[in-house]
Amino acid sequence: MSEERTNHMEYMPGMEVLESDVMDKVISVMEDYDYNQYTASDVRKALNRDSRTVEDFAALLSPAAAPFLEEMAQLAQQETRKHFGNSVYMFTPLYLSNYCENYCIYCGFNCHNKIRRAKLNAEEIEEEMQAIAKTGLEEVLLLTGESRNMSDVNYIGEACKIARKYFKLVGLEVYPMNSDEYEYLHECGADFITVFQETYNSDKYETLHLEGHKRVFPYRLNAQERALKGGMRGVGFAALLGLDDFRKDAFATGMHAYLLQRKYPHAEIAFSCPRLRPIINNDKINPKDVHEPQLLQVITAYRLFMPFANITISTRECARFRDNVIGLAATKISAGVSTGIGSHGEDVEDRGDNQFEISDPRTVEEVYEVIKARGLQPVTNDYVYL
Repeated sequence: MSEERTNHMEYMPGMEVLESDVMDKVISVMEDYDYNQYTASDVRKALNRDSRTVEDFAALLSPAAAPFLEEMAQLAQQETRKHFGNSVYMFTPLYLSNYCENYCIYCGFNCHNKIRRAKLNAEEIEEEMQAIAKTGLEEVLLLTGESRNMSDVNYIGEACKIARKYFKLVGLEVYPMNSDEYEYLHECGADFITVFQETYNSDKYETLHLEGHKRVFPYRLNAQERALKGGMRGVGFAALLGLDDFRKDAFATGMHAYLLQRKYPHAEIAFSCPRLRPIINNDKINPKDVHEPQLLQVITAYRLFMPFANITISTRECARFRDNVIGLAATKISAGVSTGIGSHGEDVEDRGDNQFEISDPRTVEEVYEVIKARGLQPVTNDYVYL
């Protein structure tokens, strides 16, 4: 069967090919990254600098940095306060559809998984957004399964137009697109996109993504750059920690963001730090070697390397961990979350099944009060349109 699969490094028809060296640079530095070569002395040097180099970032992600986690957290908190004050930005995701054409073995939406499929129509999208807006949130993240047939660009664009009626900030986490399609969605009201590369190890990537457009590794990796070329204000980066060597994936994620920040200085950069979560029909999926101390190390290393970047902590993590990390390095937190299709209105059950199990089911009001109780300032919008 494997011989019949498409080459995961070859573009499919209709996929835009960028003349960019960013992917090659990211993969090269990741492959050369030997985290076991770093010592406590290297970590100490990195911590003592006012700004960190690529080598410092590499040291901070290494096993040698584990004994310095408390100090990393303290320094990360200082950087967070310096650039973001006491602000913690709040948002919620809205899943529009769970139809998917990809076969990703770790995802609840994968095309071979037997789940309830659903897609919201325009009236249902509006109802969902009205319900979310009533909570006081002013930022929404729109998500779909990766199916161009069931959630085409025009459908996502119409959802963005509806969202702009209720929210000041609209983000997208959908399938990768060409730059002209990103330009269209930006015109419809989208401000930023986030793409999970899942893993930057192309060989491992090939074994995890067996069918569909997502199988094409370089097209996915270059999505953020195409979005910036299409006019998006910001882009988010993430590896799904636990799929492969998390230190290498975290290093590649940071380098990907770093190189695009240098190439597009106007771009707003954000990180997500997701770990594997159990899915429908497979409750055994969990990260093997990424426990909370390792996750905290990754988050604080991101903050010390790129102090201006937003860092999101999702409901994949438990309430206790989320509450602690917003006081240290994370600047964005989701609340009132459902990963099912259509469940934000009153007395409305999910029309479609969840992508994965969440760990923190708290409401917007509950998360808002926790942020205030920790001496921080919950913020629902940080952008003013003139």
